[in-house]
Amino acid sequence: MPKLFRWCRWQSATFMATLAAALAVVTGASVALANATTGSAAASTSASVNATTASTTTSGIAPAISCADIASKDLAAAVPGVPFEISSATELAASANTLGNWAACDVKGVIAPQIHFEIKLPQSGWQANYLQVGCGGLCGNTNVTSAPASAGCVPLTSGAFAVASSDEGHYQGGALFSTDPTLRADFGYKSDHLLVQAAKAIIKTYYGQAPDHSYFDGCSQGGHQALTEAQRYPTDFDGIIAGAPANNFTALNTFSHAWTAQSVYLNGGPATITNADLADLHKAVLKGCDAPADGIIADPLACDWDPATIECKAGQTSTSDAYCLTADQVTTLQRIYAGPTDENGKLLYPGYQLRGSELNWAGIITPATATSNSGDISFVRETLRYQIFDSPQPALTYKDVKFTAAYYKKVMQLGEGMYDATDPDLSAFKKAGGKLILWHGLGDQHIPAVGTMAYYKAVEKVMGGETATKSFARLFLLPGVAHCGGGQGPNTFDALTAMTDWVTKGEAPSSLTTTSVDSSGKVTSTRPVYPFPYYAKNTTGGSADDASSYTAVKSTAEANLKLDWLGSFRSGYETVGNWVKGQWVVSKGKV
Repeated sequence: MPKLFRWCRWQSATFMATLAAALAVVTGASVALANATTGSAAASTSASVNATTASTTTSGIAPAISCADIASKDLAAAVPGVPFEISSATELAASANTLGNWAACDVKGVIAPQIHFEIKLPQSGWQANYLQVGCGGLCGNTNVTSAPASAGCVPLTSGAFAVASSDEGHYQGGALFSTDPTLRADFGYKSDHLLVQAAKAIIKTYYGQAPDHSYFDGCSQGGHQALTEAQRYPTDFDGIIAGAPANNFTALNTFSHAWTAQSVYLNGGPATITNADLADLHKAVLKGCDAPADGIIADPLACDWDPATIECKAGQTSTSDAYCLTADQVTTLQRIYAGPTDENGKLLYPGYQLRGSELNWAGIITPATATSNSGDISFVRETLRYQIFDSPQPALTYKDVKFTAAYYKKVMQLGEGMYDATDPDLSAFKKAGGKLILWHGLGDQHIPAVGTMAYYKAVEKVMGGETATKSFARLFLLPGVAHCGGGQGPNTFDALTAMTDWVTKGEAPSSLTTTSVDSSGKVTSTRPVYPFPYYAKNTTGGSADDASSYTAVKSTAEANLKLDWLGSFRSGYETVGNWVKGQWVVSKGKV
């Protein structure tokens, strides 16, 4: 999945002010961020153990042992129930660290049976913080540098966080691993919970103390991992950032992707819409939605433009100057904007493509040519063949998905308990002091943002309404932004600072500033995003590229969102799998 590169507003002076404030608060959920003076006790202890390492430490908590020593430690019994071992520990020069300019002890290891992980431990500057990052797609590799809402943030680039990630228990890029029940469970809900325990044990051994606060940052599958943690393991992390979450995993990878595929390839024929159509189609949508001059639809849920309004008249040929749609193209687009429905018109996935997202469809929803495959076809194939059913179904394709209530019930009963993270009851997470930032690009071509809106509204309903929910969880929607970044709207922002401020100082984010950055790193535009259901509207007449031109306006469409969905956001659907006397047993439960 694409990476977002973000620039942090938490500069050094602010960081030190935050540090001082945090050190003044020493109750329950507070953080103790150490520096050269306030962290002297831990640093001096470390210095007595390892003078060489400590002498190179200019701030923060110094390591208690050398990087070479951590590799030789026997930590097999460090976390009961989480068998793991370190396979290597090597010193990483600051110049070679893509996370920031800090030297690290780069630790790699395995959690049984085959969850490969990596953790970068700062050799100087560590402020007793831990950040765990998610992955994209079906994972299959360890990418500790993928911090989608954090990259460029000063505390991260200066070594304030130990950072870890895993491959979720497999090394294949596809779904073949799901034929093994243990690996299926590790991917579905288990691997991140195991990793955070192993990582904290390694951190404690290396520094002589555990982290004071722990955070999670992920987008797409990483967003799914993030919500799984909040729902199933509410005490693992103090702050969780979940971007474009694939949390309704089962319905997304079957009904949503298959619907768009069957819509584009009507009746199994060639594609009715290809990449070549998207620019002209997008222009028509902007006109139909009365978009402003900057071409960004700020409140796309409020637009119900009908593709039939530009259907070609008899004998008319579509051109770029007079773009029109064939009857089949109208059908295709109407289906895509409506979302997957059963025989009674009920949605089989709580979302659909928003108008204005068209330029982002290339390669995912639409193919390069009428006879080539779209990305949706591949997504459905992997899930159908290896993830849903009890045994492999290697012949299944997107064409085999049936949009009926009966087929929906069958698929969801098989998959949702192990894979989905749609439980709206976050009371345990809130009680533990956890904070949640959800974010989603409104131009997302992979995972429709409407599904995240629907989930958030379900959380509000269960958690006591808008005000009660905003006390610990907020959703930010980014106009024009594609899946986990890119697109037409400002798509870079710093959520990690907002999260650490919320956790350590109790300052909930009232807005986030998003920016567009050109290839040279120059900021070309800024725009605020506000917590759902508010959006930024240019009420001043000022420059569309200046955040000061915007104010918060409540979206009636978002506030009143209601979906006629066959499914539901509820508790109690979750399952867990365990080996019992040589048999794989699946039972109801979260953990």
